[in-house]
Amino acid sequence: MRVGVLGVGVMGIGVAQCLAGAGHDVVAVDPDDGARASAPTRLRDGLRLHALLGGPGARHAPGTVLARVRWAEDPAALAEAEFVVECVLERLPVKEAAYRALDRVCPRATVFASCTSAIPIGLLGGFTGRPDRVIGTHFMNPAPLKPAVEVVRAEATSDDTLDRTVRLLAGMGKRAIVVGDAPGFVSNRVLMLAVNQAAEVAGAGTADADTVDEVFETCLGHPMGPLRTADLIGLDTVLDTLLVLRECTGDAVFEPCRQLRDLVRAGRLGRKSGRGFHDYSGRGDSLP
Repeated sequence: MRVGVLGVGVMGIGVAQCLAGAGHDVVAVDPDDGARASAPTRLRDGLRLHALLGGPGARHAPGTVLARVRWAEDPAALAEAEFVVECVLERLPVKEAAYRALDRVCPRATVFASCTSAIPIGLLGGFTGRPDRVIGTHFMNPAPLKPAVEVVRAEATSDDTLDRTVRLLAGMGKRAIVVGDAPGFVSNRVLMLAVNQAAEVAGAGTADADTVDEVFETCLGHPMGPLRTADLIGLDTVLDTLLVLRECTGDAVFEPCRQLRDLVRAGRLGRKSGRGFHDYSGRGDSLP
């Protein structure tokens, strides 16, 4: 299948790796010159880590997977794509511009799958003339190592779109967990509250970040505490997601706490910057 990825940030690179690893020819589009310039190296690093950890599809030679990905600047490069996964910034004006551009250049039958963290899929579908072809595919980070994807079906999403999405994910070795459409869906409607409250607790001095996570990991049996999870997601993405939830629900409980805002303002974005709630500057890997 001819597939596309729009946006080559952390999630876009991970999704491109999953698709190319499953044998698809991928066109990865991003207008940012710096993002495109670094993308092949970031994809190569992801493949190396994937092989080291023995994740699904790790048997494929990195060179073979890399050769299946073509990099482009303009969404017009997606004119022949049958399926596009959108991974642009979690900001509504950016999403709207992306979907209007895709709607202009892609064939009517092309499925648009959003990797949005919280924006309702029905809202995104309204930016196109094909809301029946719009669906949510909420990959979790790191996408190549996660066995399942939260698939979000809006009211207008067709049976055919859902079926094509589930089959594409199955071909990548991933199980589709289908949920209904609402701000934050299931995962982030719950997780972002936990992260925000955990940050509030750490900021208030009730416990430091290590201790907050230790309670969840040791007492509750979570594989990763909420603050380490936030660092893995990226604190800028967490902040954007909370703001989307605040706007879409009108509920002040999603207002980002000062501790989170201060860390993002200081450039402490988590693993990708080397520091977030925790310090990763001395680590050579990207996983716990």
